[in-house]
Amino acid sequence: MIDTLRRDTGSTEKTTRNGYLPKACLTLRLALRELRGGLRGFWIFLICIALGVMTIAGIAALSRALSEGLTREGRTMLGGDLSFTLLQREANEQERAALHALGAVSEQATMRAMAIAPSGDATLVEIKAVDSTYPLIGKVRSDPQVPLADLFVETGGKFGAVVDPLLLVRLDLKAGDTIRVGKATIRLRATLVSEPDGIALGPGFGPRLLLSQNALRATGLLQPGSLVNWRYRVALPGGGNDAALDGIVASVQAAFPDSGWNIRTRLNANPQFNRNVERFTQFLTLVGLTALLVGGVGIANAVAGFVDRKRTAIATLKSLGASGGQVVVIYLAQILIIAAIGIAVGLLAGACLPFATAWLLSAYLPLPLEPVLAVQELLIAALYGVLIVLVFALGPLGRAHDMPISNLFRGQVEANDTPMRWRYRLMISGLAVTLAILSVVAAYDRFVAVIFIVAISFAFLLLWAVGIGIMVLARHAPRSRHALLRFAVANLHRPGALTPSLVLSLGLGVSFLATLAVTDANLRRQLTQALPEKAPSFFFLDLPSAETAEFERFAYELNPGAILDRVPSLRGRIVSIKGVPVERIKPGDDVAWALSGDRGITFSNELPKGSTITAGRWWPPDYSGNPLVSFEDKVARGLGLDIGDEIVVNVLGRNVAAKIASLRKVEWLSLNINFLMVFSPNTFNGAPHSQLATISLPQPATIAAENHIARETARQFPYITSVRIRDTLERFNDMLGQMIVAIRGASSLALIVSLLVLAGALAAGQRARLHDAVVLKTLGATRGMLICAYGMEYALLGVATALFGVLAGFIAGYAIVALVMKLDFTFEFYGVLLTALSAIITSIILGLIGTWRILTQKPAAYLREL
Repeated sequence: MIDTLRRDTGSTEKTTRNGYLPKACLTLRLALRELRGGLRGFWIFLICIALGVMTIAGIAALSRALSEGLTREGRTMLGGDLSFTLLQREANEQERAALHALGAVSEQATMRAMAIAPSGDATLVEIKAVDSTYPLIGKVRSDPQVPLADLFVETGGKFGAVVDPLLLVRLDLKAGDTIRVGKATIRLRATLVSEPDGIALGPGFGPRLLLSQNALRATGLLQPGSLVNWRYRVALPGGGNDAALDGIVASVQAAFPDSGWNIRTRLNANPQFNRNVERFTQFLTLVGLTALLVGGVGIANAVAGFVDRKRTAIATLKSLGASGGQVVVIYLAQILIIAAIGIAVGLLAGACLPFATAWLLSAYLPLPLEPVLAVQELLIAALYGVLIVLVFALGPLGRAHDMPISNLFRGQVEANDTPMRWRYRLMISGLAVTLAILSVVAAYDRFVAVIFIVAISFAFLLLWAVGIGIMVLARHAPRSRHALLRFAVANLHRPGALTPSLVLSLGLGVSFLATLAVTDANLRRQLTQALPEKAPSFFFLDLPSAETAEFERFAYELNPGAILDRVPSLRGRIVSIKGVPVERIKPGDDVAWALSGDRGITFSNELPKGSTITAGRWWPPDYSGNPLVSFEDKVARGLGLDIGDEIVVNVLGRNVAAKIASLRKVEWLSLNINFLMVFSPNTFNGAPHSQLATISLPQPATIAAENHIARETARQFPYITSVRIRDTLERFNDMLGQMIVAIRGASSLALIVSLLVLAGALAAGQRARLHDAVVLKTLGATRGMLICAYGMEYALLGVATALFGVLAGFIAGYAIVALVMKLDFTFEFYGVLLTALSAIITSIILGLIGTWRILTQKPAAYLREL
């Protein structure tokens, strides 16, 4: 290699002087010739780069495919080109005429109700009652596949229906059996496989029950104040064009300014779903970026090991007249060529991900995918990869700039402590800032991206400080009489020790897992223990106001000692704030839900339980002036509202203007009846409304007792919807479990990279350990003694890192649970201790695996080089 470099350098210097070969070609030629030796020492480098780039590119491409699919299938998912939704009322004749003038119209009503089996068992269902034109677009798939008109036909006083198979499981029924909903008997003629507008409707709390509008009216559930949504889907002639949709919406709103329409177009069939996709995409992108950043430590280790192996070649180049800058450029070119291979592999895998997903899972995914070659997203992922490589590779390369030739030949086992020039420090800083700017600019939520950058920077600095701290403690620790332990402790602080790199790679993984374990345990405890202890047992919806006294008698006779609370209940949608229509308001993501659809509202003379006035004051009991409203404090601040501001809410097709009289802090986790908006009672004088009630049973309430309440309530009051809190919490618990599994699955990439970096860091230190092992063997140390010494070293390192990871996990978990989610925090040790033990075992196993090759070497060949 030395002769080759001398020949290439001499010949290229001559051609350069004669002007035949540019300097860049010289650099590239030397770099390529160096790479003939293969990629030894760079496999972890390549894997880290490829995995990180693949994640960022693949998730971005998959998100793009989903967005394209949602745009393409927006008409089918919405059930038309336009959707007009009304709360608690049907469209009047003028409104219907206006909609029919636009195109074909399909009408449907959705509400919750109780389905009662012949056995008396009852469960909550999501009713969707449709007309004869449903669906305008798409197709309902059922088992058996029979036209809806035949499935819905009334026979012998029994209406037909299509049902989610989950209902059959819950009530132990089969197709062909009957249930009772309200006053009507429903025969379950088929099971529902899919409905074209399922995504636009969003998830429900119970299984779907698809029936005709005649069947719904026969149930008697359509009482004044019932919580029902009436949706009118319009299919424009020829589908119309995208540009005309906004004009149609504006004309309908202008013709019926007080109708309270909630209007969607095929371009935004489910805005909340789109936002969730974008948020999840950002989360996964940040996970990929985390993997890249952790992999950057592996890149630094690989480059440091590469430079260490090239000491002789670097010395030769310098002795032949190459400057330090030329040496850095030559080897940087090699690093970039190798990185290009990893980036290309990652981009190829990421670009293929949406195509592979659509090909393999299209029959199982409820979401439409339209795979495309996402060029912009792939370029951004490639830029991430290049920036990461440069940030972490310039440090080890920059230190080779000023290493003297004598040190290169003499320092076979000495650490490279040559300081780095300021030019390289500035370059690294500039590239890091560029990487941070790219992360913020490319993010969906830039605030979250900024928090991520600050957090990951703090984590890197803190772990680096922990690594230095371990070295300082090991240096000043009392000398043990045990030679092997003394050797293990000395290895932690020896010149060139890899302690900071090992702590960084292992510490990030442990901290990540510990945070997940603490957060998961606390959330599950809240849902399974804390909340049920203070929450009511049932919520009762659609209780007719005229029957509240009868229902109270029934409840107290059935459950002596129970506590019953009830309040008036209506539904309304905020249409303007301080005179500005909500369509022109762009609230923050944390409060956007308040403006995205209809909200439950109530009126009261008294401050609700679980509420505390934070600003303003409550109205007097005999208040009869202009309408007033009390608004939840956090949401009000997020929307820029304060005392005296005016909001307009559409209720039952009437716009109601009210001034904010007070702001309230609400303890939502008490699960007491509470609302975003509470109005003064005179606001809705004479308005039809139902009651919302809760019942708290004497503790502890058994499942049998709760089942008895549900059955008796469904039998005596079939039009009242009973929502058991236990079922709701179990549903949220299942959703939480799925979310935790998804997060762990996505985060596993970062953990895999952490382990790869750990293995790479151990491999990078093999040169120094090799000479140590040779000398110790010569002095009489056996292989067993060396294994024991290295095992002690890795165990000490694993314990120190695990302790930090556990502490960091508890701190991060506390911040998430107590400060962000506002929940009670408890110290959950089982999962965290398991994580810590896994980290210690992993560090020992990987360390010994990396050391085994060293212990098998014969001393003679290496003693000649010392």
